[in-house]
Amino acid sequence: MSPALGKDLLGLESLSADDIRLILDTAEPFKEISERAIKKVPVLRGKTIVNLFFEPSTRTRISFEFAEKRLSADTVNVASPGSSVLKGETLVDTARNLEAMRIDMVVIRHGSSGAAKFLADRIQSNVINAGDGKHEHPTQGLLDLLTIRDRRPIEGAKVCVVGDVLHSRVARSNIWGLLKLGARVAVCGPRSLLPLGIGELGVRVFRRIEEAIEWADVLNVLRLQLERMQAGYVPSLREYYRVFGVTLERLARAPRELLILHPGPMNRGVEIDSRVADGPHSVILDQVTNGVAVRMAALYLLAGGRPELAEAAKGGGDR
Repeated sequence: MSPALGKDLLGLESLSADDIRLILDTAEPFKEISERAIKKVPVLRGKTIVNLFFEPSTRTRISFEFAEKRLSADTVNVASPGSSVLKGETLVDTARNLEAMRIDMVVIRHGSSGAAKFLADRIQSNVINAGDGKHEHPTQGLLDLLTIRDRRPIEGAKVCVVGDVLHSRVARSNIWGLLKLGARVAVCGPRSLLPLGIGELGVRVFRRIEEAIEWADVLNVLRLQLERMQAGYVPSLREYYRVFGVTLERLARAPRELLILHPGPMNRGVEIDSRVADGPHSVILDQVTNGVAVRMAALYLLAGGRPELAEAAKGGGDR
């Protein structure tokens, strides 16, 4: 257990600014490991980590797998369609049975908000939240922060989260993390896709994408989560793109060069123009790269790794 972070990583709302900086700073030396010929260090050798995913995931699950294997942990993947959950077993039954096999850590994604905390309160193993309902997705928030920090100071930066904020756990982790590190934060989207009272969090609300682009230094463009929607949130995908799409033409009128982030997967031609996603202002692929480093840092710290030894740890690879 890391004395700095506690037993679990469940969200950014409960972390201090120093906690967040600790994870980001610890991720920096782990970036280099992914660039080496042999992408492995032995710091979690002997640890067993279970990836417990009750929702479909490709990017997040693979990113965690890469992080775990590059730290030399033993990993087990459990997906809901192939698990005992479909036979009626509860979340806690599943986790306790896994823990009886002497695992060390659980990475969980679940469709219900609060599921990660519910699990963490009932097992001794470390728990990392890989996304729970509409609540939080802390490692995505952290990798977004790291990607912004790579290019400019976060303190004072004007960051606008654009799109389906209502259904987005990524948006909530971003808002908490950015505010704690001193950024100025805004949201932009249709009224139907913004939570009631969102301004009470201390964020600015834009009703027009043109105003957001004029104000911001950074746009974090969210995916329209069509699988979580019922009819009526937007008139049509075409209409959404016409009114709120982040297009090259709109960015050309910005008073400054903007950084463009997107947590993926993208709906090209819906929330973002392909020319923007693949253009010079996009740091979307850097987000993917930073995701592995951030997750390595989180795993390392929760397993009891000391931040000051992260730099030394990267040099202890199996060369």
